[in-house]
Amino acid sequence: MNPAPIDNRTIPELAAALEGPIAVFGAGGFIGANLVEEISKIRQDVYSITHQSFLPWRLTEIQPANVIRCDINNAKEVRDTFRTYRFRTVLFFAAYGAYAKQTDASLIYQTNVNGLLNVLAASEEQGIAAFVHAGSQSEYGLNCSGSSEDWELLPNSHYSVSKIAASYMIKFWGQQKHLPVINLRLYSAFGPWEEPDRLIPVLVQHGLRKAYPSLVDPEISRDFVFVSDIVRATLLAALRGVSSSRGESINIASGIKTTIREVAQIAKEIFEIDGDPQWGSMTNRAWDLKDWYGDPSLAREALGWEATTSFKEGLTKTLEWAKNNPSLPSVYLPVGIAAPVRISAVIACYKDGQAVPIMYRRLSDTFRAMQVEYEIIFVNDSSPDNTAEVATKIAGQDPRVIVIEHSRNFGSQSAFLSGMNVASGNAVVLMDGDLQDPPEVIPQFFEKWYKEGFDVVYGRRVRREASAIMGLAYKAFYRLFRQMADITVPVDAGDFSLIDRKVVDQMLALPETDQFLRGLRAWVGFKQTGVDYLRPERMFGTSTNNLRRNLRWARKGIFSFSYAPLEFLLFGGLALMGLAALALVFSIVVRFFDPTVPRGITTIVSLILGFGGLQLFATAIVGEYVGKILEETKNRPKYIVKSITNGSQHLTTSSEVRAFLKERAKFCETGL
Repeated sequence: MNPAPIDNRTIPELAAALEGPIAVFGAGGFIGANLVEEISKIRQDVYSITHQSFLPWRLTEIQPANVIRCDINNAKEVRDTFRTYRFRTVLFFAAYGAYAKQTDASLIYQTNVNGLLNVLAASEEQGIAAFVHAGSQSEYGLNCSGSSEDWELLPNSHYSVSKIAASYMIKFWGQQKHLPVINLRLYSAFGPWEEPDRLIPVLVQHGLRKAYPSLVDPEISRDFVFVSDIVRATLLAALRGVSSSRGESINIASGIKTTIREVAQIAKEIFEIDGDPQWGSMTNRAWDLKDWYGDPSLAREALGWEATTSFKEGLTKTLEWAKNNPSLPSVYLPVGIAAPVRISAVIACYKDGQAVPIMYRRLSDTFRAMQVEYEIIFVNDSSPDNTAEVATKIAGQDPRVIVIEHSRNFGSQSAFLSGMNVASGNAVVLMDGDLQDPPEVIPQFFEKWYKEGFDVVYGRRVRREASAIMGLAYKAFYRLFRQMADITVPVDAGDFSLIDRKVVDQMLALPETDQFLRGLRAWVGFKQTGVDYLRPERMFGTSTNNLRRNLRWARKGIFSFSYAPLEFLLFGGLALMGLAALALVFSIVVRFFDPTVPRGITTIVSLILGFGGLQLFATAIVGEYVGKILEETKNRPKYIVKSITNGSQHLTTSSEVRAFLKERAKFCETGL
């Protein structure tokens, strides 16, 4: 019997034929990003759906308006998203558990089963034209050698079980509920945008230096499918498969068993590597099986599809893509770094409505020039001007921007802590919102952190555009503070700094309420250095700091990190006691030799006033410490968040804010 003909339409032709609008769930992932990139080339009604509260690194070039934040585990949120955008084609590539680092079993089932259920229910309500679900070769589990669709499924992991459940869910919705759905069992996809710590990116990473990475058993095999072939299969499934094979599962495989030994040999030719790999230098994963390849016959028959890119050709294309994308350093990172570099800028804002748009533009230009992922977090500390409105408008246009609004003015230190608590970056940059901290200095911070290994890089104000008196006063304070503090505090260093994630976590864990961050930054230790810069005058308006505020800052710093005032009182008291004893002896001696010497009222008054003033001064100093103790024992929160805005999200209830912060904390911990 003659094999079914191949559908030779190009990816643009197939994409143009889809019914829109098109939703790509899991668009921040490897295959989802490739789908979005290809479809976006010819049409504007494709939407990237991501659960992340920030722009995924693979979607930085996508129009922000086409990126939708939606948690598939929230049924109401999913329904609302479908009702708003009225999707006609759904490409579902959201998943959890496919990578060795994704081990949370509850999250595996929650995402792969419950999340899918929510999207299927919303799709049925909407009346979609096509639904393509990304299944996995893992559905075959132990029965994975040359598998065809009618083989028994023998799960060997939680991920395998969850994807099997998903495939049966697709079958039920397709055959019993008559929804146009199909499940594609994807084999070992590779190509542009793949996760940086996966085999092929790591192979390219080392190959560019003419070396091999650590490799597992050379006889382990995989069925490699280049990502552009998977994109074609997905589009064909949406156009043909949902009608010809409704509810069915289809292997998207090359049918070719490629061993790791063969992978190494092909890499040797492409990268011109001398020597041989060290086999077994990498431990096999718990679920690794020796032969893992599939039978692609049904894909040809039902979809008119077959893999057309050989492994060697695909590896060559991946290499060329890496070379042609120097603006994406997060794709192929130095050895030992398994995640994209991400910087979070936290800007404390008070009466900075005019400065915020300029700060946003300068920060965005700086981060793009640095070629890193980034997010910008504006913390509006209950500013009385239009800071909130201006920042919120920017956040609605750029999902990289988050706006936190406090319920009242808690001060800049609380604003920084609030932003740090939301920040998801590998490093956090702290800045004032008045543009006195120049964003253009951040690349120097980055060099010290990323290339030289410093954990904290602070800005050192070698000169500031201010009056001579104020300049001298600031310099005097920093030097006095350094001498009095119980730790080594850098002089002329304000809050403007870049702080590594591990240091941020330590600072956030500190329980004290009345925090002085530049002191705490020094107190936590780690490897620190400074970068000199000129601090300009405030661009708009007048400074919110006055003499009283500056004195309060000085007191806060000294009484938070020094017991020297108490020591001064101790030694001062001892000195005065000594003087009093000398005065007593002197009086006795004088009276003994000259009884006619009159008693001096001036001396008595001076002593009373002097000692009285000293006592009041001593009481005030002790009171400062007692006041700090009282403040800490109250255990009040350092700040209260009124709302958080990020893209289309505007969170105002306590439960919404808590859920947002929980998600960010989870990302910081797991990177997922």
